[in-house]
Amino acid sequence: MGVIATSVALNLAKEANLDLVEVAPNAKPPVAKLIDYGKFKYNEKIKAREARRNQSTAEIKEIRFRLKIDDHDFDVKKGHVTRFLNGGDKVKVTIMLRGREISRPIGGVELLQRLADDVAEYGTIESKPKQEGRNIIMTLAPKGKKVHTQSEQRRRGAESRAERQARQAARLAAKQEAQAQAVAEAKASVSPQTSDMKKQTSKEGSNAEDEN
Repeated sequence: MGVIATSVALNLAKEANLDLVEVAPNAKPPVAKLIDYGKFKYNEKIKAREARRNQSTAEIKEIRFRLKIDDHDFDVKKGHVTRFLNGGDKVKVTIMLRGREISRPIGGVELLQRLADDVAEYGTIESKPKQEGRNIIMTLAPKGKKVHTQSEQRRRGAESRAERQARQAARLAAKQEAQAQAVAEAKASVSPQTSDMKKQTSKEGSNAEDEN
């Protein structure tokens, strides 16, 4: 709106039901904006929350096997591993040994290698099979860029949030358009008053000169 007096700017903000916020106090002259400050702070909070949410893009899921697992159960658990890897999550696979199985860990290593070969299209071995007490553990990681993608559940949540934000943005745009129109009308009503004040001041100055 150009350079205007602070009192005029305050009147404009009041007429438009907005806040006069100083954004560049060291400028010559200082720069201020007419905004809804409460809405501005709310949007900043939403942006910060989204940034924190997007920082953690991969989780570690865990699947447990018995050494003597039948083929059907193996295929079911392999399906879970595939789904997790496709969702961008790492998978910790644990073989639980019982009784004398602990003295023959080679069978658990072979089972883990079989699983890794079956899901090689979707993930790679990040941590090779190693024995920890009665368990043998291996970690699988998604292939390529999938490590940095969100899981299926988070993606659905992100899509839902995007739709809500689009609706909010549309409502906000409509509100800002109405506020801009109100500011323009308020400015139009203030301008004649300012002009009249200048004319009055000029007239008084002229009268003073005549008296001199």
